[in-house]
Amino acid sequence: MKLKLIKRISFLMLLLTSLNMVSQNNGKVTGKISLSGNVPAEGISVALKGTKYSAVTNENGQYEIRNVKPGSYTISIHSVGIHSTEDAIAVTAGKTTTKNFALSESQEDLDEVVITKNKYKQDKPSLSLRLQTPVLEIPQNIQIVSGQTLKDQQITSMSDGVIRNVSGAVRLEHWGDLYTNITMRGSQIQAFRNGFNVVSSFWGPLTEDMSFVDHIEFVKGPAGFMLSSGDPSGLYNVVTKKPTGITKGEVSVLGGSYDFYRVSLDLDGKLDKKGKLLYRFNGAAQKKGSHRPFEHNDRYVIAPVISYQIDDKTKITAEYNFQYANLTEVGSYYVFGPTSDGYATLPVDFTMTQPGIPDTNIQDHSGYLQFEHKFDDNWKLTAQTSYFKYIQQGYSSWPSLVGPDINNVLQKGEIIRNVGIWDAESNMYLGQIFVNGKFNTGSVSHKILSGVDLGSKDYMADWGQSHDLDTAANPFNVYNPNYGIPSNGLPAFDHDTPLSQRAGGLYGSEYAAGYFQDELGFFQNRLRVTLAARYTWISQTSSYEPTKSDSHITPRFGVSYSITDSFAVYGLYDQAFLPQIGNVAPGQEIKPLTGNNIEFGLKKDWFDGSWNTSLSVYNILKKNELTTDPNSPDPNKPVSVVLGEKRAQGVEFDVRGKIIDGLNLIANYAFTESIVSKSNVTGIDKGDIVPGYAKHTANAWLNYTLQSGKLKGFGASIGGTFLDGRQTDTWSEGKQKLPSYFKLDGGLSYETGKVKVTANVFNILNKYLYSGSYYQWLDAYYWQTEAPTNVRVGVTYKF
Repeated sequence: MKLKLIKRISFLMLLLTSLNMVSQNNGKVTGKISLSGNVPAEGISVALKGTKYSAVTNENGQYEIRNVKPGSYTISIHSVGIHSTEDAIAVTAGKTTTKNFALSESQEDLDEVVITKNKYKQDKPSLSLRLQTPVLEIPQNIQIVSGQTLKDQQITSMSDGVIRNVSGAVRLEHWGDLYTNITMRGSQIQAFRNGFNVVSSFWGPLTEDMSFVDHIEFVKGPAGFMLSSGDPSGLYNVVTKKPTGITKGEVSVLGGSYDFYRVSLDLDGKLDKKGKLLYRFNGAAQKKGSHRPFEHNDRYVIAPVISYQIDDKTKITAEYNFQYANLTEVGSYYVFGPTSDGYATLPVDFTMTQPGIPDTNIQDHSGYLQFEHKFDDNWKLTAQTSYFKYIQQGYSSWPSLVGPDINNVLQKGEIIRNVGIWDAESNMYLGQIFVNGKFNTGSVSHKILSGVDLGSKDYMADWGQSHDLDTAANPFNVYNPNYGIPSNGLPAFDHDTPLSQRAGGLYGSEYAAGYFQDELGFFQNRLRVTLAARYTWISQTSSYEPTKSDSHITPRFGVSYSITDSFAVYGLYDQAFLPQIGNVAPGQEIKPLTGNNIEFGLKKDWFDGSWNTSLSVYNILKKNELTTDPNSPDPNKPVSVVLGEKRAQGVEFDVRGKIIDGLNLIANYAFTESIVSKSNVTGIDKGDIVPGYAKHTANAWLNYTLQSGKLKGFGASIGGTFLDGRQTDTWSEGKQKLPSYFKLDGGLSYETGKVKVTANVFNILNKYLYSGSYYQWLDAYYWQTEAPTNVRVGVTYKF
């Protein structure tokens, strides 16, 4: 026994001695890789070409390759977003060879392709936001919803649960899965796509399908660096997927309750060996039913992108997005009831739509062409143009009369349903050119943003043809619904006459704007001061008013200070400007809407940036805003009036990121209050609550995935949304207020190798959830229900 032990000890000593001798006979390669500005380059692959020896740089840009046999090698540096670099080195036995690399790329170049180790947290805004500063250091509340968040929550469109991930964002009127219409900080925010404002009217744009969306950025407040004109409450920017240079693919199949079926495809790769010509292709097809009978919303999407790297400094990218929607008539999801009953008095699956009404179809085209040129490591020019075309042919439903009415035509529960034509077309030609630059004057650093925005938008629609489905003698009865052929027959509208000859709603705008911003950095960039101004000229036309044009200069001032490398405080003053058009009473003057935002906040990264918290308080003042006169004599041609002044105040808190390995959290809370501070309108008084928001909003989404063991890859999620103090979307609040809202969702997932299975349950508590308003002209309440408990199961395969 002792002899065996002595033999084993002798063998181990011999083995250790041999390994030590081998180690001494081999060499080591170390070094540091930095980007322009001496920024450490993390996650860069380093390899000795043609061998097994390799390493990846750490957060300090350092790498180390051990036990390298002596000899001559070619060391290769490569990663997505940088140009590969090679150099010759010699490794000597028992010695360390040091090889450092200073790459010409900046962090912005690497951020063109979003690859994040933290699936719910992104530290940099997209290039389409034009900024060169990390989110932590920007003097504004910016929240980014990552692509992995969209996948984990099985979000399929912009109106399908995205806003649960951002504090204070609500959709009190859902507009089905057609228009997003997000309200934040007391007003509807502007919709952007790839840095372009894509709003041409209140009705649009068509909500984006998530198949071609990379991530979504919510910018709170006026955001003068993006908005030529718009509401001071903020914007959301949908960033589409771009080529990464990595050859990969992904196909997903999703099925769920109420005849929901969906398949999507994502292809990414190179079209040449050198990797200069890259492509990305996304496509999706969806068949979607509803918890209400006779209702559906089907989608088909294709989105190809091609980019070409002309040389080390110049790149061109071309992109096209096409969405086709085929759905039940707009408004089919609303239910009406008498004021004596209030909201939600009919079953959650009740419908007032009429089988036999032709489908509404929408074509949404958008094309982009982008040119990027780096003059050197510090200066870059971006020029881009886009064209958007929206075509809609279809119908809209809204009652003509809801009983009981003042003339006793109808009894309680009786309704005369009406269908109107809604054919529409929109064209937008948009262009941008801007320069980002960096330089120092002594100890002060400067980040420059300067550019020009140009745009032309038009929208026309035919709302002039309508048809009552029912008659007073034979109305539709909600207590005994008959979905056979309606008593007054189905509509027969004229869709053939060119829309330009029958359009009754015409809107158009042209604008030009110039912008200059300087972010000055003091004390080694711990203190950052932003000074900026935008000049905007805009001309607007409408079928209701003569063409009006105006111009304005809006300043911007921000301060951000880093108390530590991971903790910053900020303050911001920004203004907004928006000319207005409306059908006003004779003699009343329409002035441009002006607004300003004063905001203060704290931002903190925790545990080496694993997760982030942000806290902001704000005060927004809006002057001269047009609103519908609640005393309009004709509900079909409502008169607009200049309200006076509105004030929105609030507090917002967000947390997102990886708490510990495998545990990820998104949570937020917002308190919002928006009131009339000055009124010019009879029936709207100082101190009245402004419609269209929720006073308290709270959301949470918690996901945990096992990191080891036999069940490695198994995950579970739970999330909820709470709204309280919900305001309706009309000034005529009625006698009944919207109740508090709570929705609980959850799910399970399992990922192994290239396959991931995800199953989510929505509205777990099976609550009757709805939004709605009181409609004065019909003396009735209307509401839209959400689906009862429903399930989605998806399988994703990566190749």
